[in-house]
Amino acid sequence: MEEILEDKILLAHGSGGELAHELIEKSFLKSLANPVLAKLDDSAVIDFSGRLAFTTDSYVVSPIFFPGGDIGKLAVCGTVNDLAMSGAKPLYLSLSFIIEEGLPQSELNRIVDSVHKAAQEAGVEIITGDTKIVHRGSADKLFVNTAGVG
Repeated sequence: MEEILEDKILLAHGSGGELAHELIEKSFLKSLANPVLAKLDDSAVIDFSGRLAFTTDSYVVSPIFFPGGDIGKLAVCGTVNDLAMSGAKPLYLSLSFIIEEGLPQSELNRIVDSVHKAAQEAGVEIITGDTKIVHRGSADKLFVNTAGVG
């Protein structure tokens, strides 16, 4: 039984304590590591000059895996597309997850890896984000929010 629990997201993963740190290290920094994100600050400080485009979007889809992609790839591609359609060169994204308690860790890792791949292909970096865990039944597995700058 213990093995099964280790592969599930628990409410305690959202507590800000040891389990939260472990979740960030094993699921997010493992795939999305870069110098700005590695600071684990509440906000990313980056240097810009000139005009900026800024967009945000939330992604709530079921199922979270579908032919051709998943909610993570959709989130990156959708936000990058919004920036590109405004004439901007996409540069940076924020990435926030609302995770339902009980989501298998393997599914979260698969989505974060997909985010990483999509971000690399688009030439953007994930430089900040947030993670919240909600009680089972309060969400449909996983919701994603992104913001993009370009």
